[in-house]
This record gives sequence, structure tokens and C-alpha cells, in this order.
Amino acid sequence: MNYKWNWAVLFSPPYLEWIAQGLLWTLAISVCALLLALVLGSLIGIGRTARSPFVRRVCGAYVEVFRNIPLLVQMFLWFFVLPEVVPTDLGTWLKRDLFYPEFSNAVLCLGTYTASRVAEQVRAGLQSIPKGLASAALATGQTQGQVYRHILLPLALRIVIPPLTSESMAVFKNSSLALTIGMLELTAQTRQVAEYTFASFEAFTAATVLYLVVSLTILAATRKLERRLAVPGMLAANTDREILETWTSR
Repeated sequence: MNYKWNWAVLFSPPYLEWIAQGLLWTLAISVCALLLALVLGSLIGIGRTARSPFVRRVCGAYVEVFRNIPLLVQMFLWFFVLPEVVPTDLGTWLKRDLFYPEFSNAVLCLGTYTASRVAEQVRAGLQSIPKGLASAALATGQTQGQVYRHILLPLALRIVIPPLTSESMAVFKNSSLALTIGMLELTAQTRQVAEYTFASFEAFTAATVLYLVVSLTILAATRKLERRLAVPGMLAANTDREILETWTSR
């Protein structure tokens, strides 16, 4: 294949600016969606372990619905269907008055979808904690809410950092689906550059490198966080020496 690469076209205006703007929008969608997923997913994960059967069923239904509908379908439902089935004033607000409707709907869709996955990880983390710990906390006079807030949830989140790492990277990569509703994130801007310049190989290679760099950065940051917050004896990141030092210092 005698293809002549022309990297210079990517650095000529306005194509470099398009790619940079696309990357910034991708990062904005990813960060906002991940924050929403962590908050909502933690609440639903707690609900999955609640004493009330009703709360457990409601949270379980949320997980099953959002986890088993393809993300692309959910993206279309949020942006195209939801404004048409709600009351007219609310639908108009969702389509026109909401801050950058494409961005907001992408964040809501990606955040609620990822929350269903985070919820299962939080639930698994909570259930992996010995029940005696919660019983001891309740025996000291703490309420159930205080036990979750001060003891169980902080510990569970530390335990599930490795799977949350995968979810963080998945949110970043899944943000590319926002192009289907008109969001000019990195993939959409890359396609636009390729259409204007006919330099498809260069444009998509640049996008691939950017996705790879950001993903590896997320991985490195979360690995460092995992080592820093590792629970002795409960995470693979702990070495035998760290565990031994923890026990001998008691």
C-alpha cells in the first residue's frame, strides 16, 4: 500500500482546533457522567443491601432495566423519545432550554447507565464486609444510616476501586456514542476532519492516540489511588510485606 501520510493537515486551522474541542467535550461528558454514576450508583448499591424488601426490589429493577438495554438505544430514548412523551412544557425545556441539550442528555444517559453497573460493584463491596463490623457499630448506638455513611460505604468503595477503574475507562470510551445525537465530541470531530480533508487515516489515527493516552492516564491514576487506599488483606494490590507490617504494628 503506497499511501502518502500527510500529518501536516491536522495542524492547519481549523482542524487542530476541532480535534482539541472534541477532546475537551469528551472529557467533560466523561467526568460529569462518572460523577453522576458514582453518586447514583452508590445510593442504589446501598438500596440493594437495605433491610426493606421494597427498596431492594426497586433498586434491583433499576439495575436490571438500565444494565440490559443497549447504551445506544438508551441514548436515542433520552434525546429523541423522552421529550415527546413527557408534558409539552417539560419536553420543550428538554429539547431547547436545557443547557446544551446534546451534552446534558449524553451525561444523563451515560451516567444513569453506568450507575447500574457501579451499583452492583458497590453492592458486592458491601456484602464482602464481615457482618460483625456492622453489628458492632450498631451496638455502639449508631443508626443504620451512620453505619453506612461512616463505616460500610467508605470501606466498600476502597474495596471496589479496581472494578471502578474499568468503569472509569468505559465511561470515557462510551462517550463516543454521543455523536449519534449530534454531540461534537472527539469521534464526531474526527469524522468531520476526515470529511473535510480526506485524510481519514491521519485523523482517526490521531483520535486513537488521544483515546489511548487518556485511557492510560486514567489507568495510572486509579492504580496509584488503589495502592494508596488499599485495605490490608482485601485487595490484590497489597503485598505480603504491607500486610505483615500492618499486623505487627498493632
